[in-house]
Amino acid sequence: MFKLFKSKFYIAVILLAGIFLFGIMGYRLLGDYTWVEAAYMTVITITTVGFGEVRPTDDITKIFTIVLITSSVFIVAYAISVVTEYVLSKNALQNIKYRKMKNQIDKLDNHIIICGYGRNGMQAAKKLKAYQKPFVVIEQDEELVNKYSDDIMFVVGNANEDETLLEAGIDRAHCLISALPNDADNLFVVLSSRQLNKEITIISRASQETSQRKLKLAGANKTIMPDKIGGDHMASLVVLPDLIDFMDHLSFDDEHTINLEEVSVDDLPNGYLYKTLIDLDLRKQTGCTVIGYKQPDGKYIINPDATVELLPNSKLVVLGQPGQIKKLNTLFQIPETTFNG
Repeated sequence: MFKLFKSKFYIAVILLAGIFLFGIMGYRLLGDYTWVEAAYMTVITITTVGFGEVRPTDDITKIFTIVLITSSVFIVAYAISVVTEYVLSKNALQNIKYRKMKNQIDKLDNHIIICGYGRNGMQAAKKLKAYQKPFVVIEQDEELVNKYSDDIMFVVGNANEDETLLEAGIDRAHCLISALPNDADNLFVVLSSRQLNKEITIISRASQETSQRKLKLAGANKTIMPDKIGGDHMASLVVLPDLIDFMDHLSFDDEHTINLEEVSVDDLPNGYLYKTLIDLDLRKQTGCTVIGYKQPDGKYIINPDATVELLPNSKLVVLGQPGQIKKLNTLFQIPETTFNG
């Protein structure tokens, strides 16, 4: 549809330019006007502003003026209709798209909200999209929203406002990621979000170390400093290059190379609850190795002993080759977190 409007717009521009040149050449050749006078006469004739003529005109020039006025009326009317149609249709399509998006957002439950679609917000959205996690982005730059809204659900507005957060479904959301560039804005988002949803998990970006404590006091569960993480990673590549390179190969990004999986004990068959890791025997059944255990109180055990008991609300961190991870998900009917390409 927009291609059609684009072609009509080009036609309108060409016709306007053509009638303008036609008028200039006519007055120049028939009325012996100068180029400036011919351009002036053409403009006041086409626009019908009613200014006086440069000089008295003869019959030939008057006839030419009649032809020019008659022709320009239709061309200008066509150009105005094309522009009006384009603007109204574009606004109508955007309104339809926004209404459809709002209906989709209203149906979301237990989803994730990303505040800000800058570099960090885009990266978070890319990861969540890869893992097929439902999410909605709050962004106040409408041009940015229009650019990416075909693939991502957006709420256009300021994330600092309660109305915007509620429109994004903060009361039904499972997690909120505040990725705004300013720490003060992130702090306000965290405060508002915690007030609107006491149970939501909040992860906030921080630029300064002094802001981390304030964000946690405001209600953030986790704070992330992207610059610090990037610097640590680069330094680690110097100090422990092979180890970091190995860790980088433990990919989470696609189904063909995934090596790590997080398994909730609650997702295992009931017969394994309160049993031990040796009873689960993942290594023999799937080839995967349990490298971590998260206790119900949130504490981690690295390389847990085989006698560790599988308690409710605990999690296992499993290492394996892609085929082994897939076998694990299939054998125990665990919801997969990978995506289809």
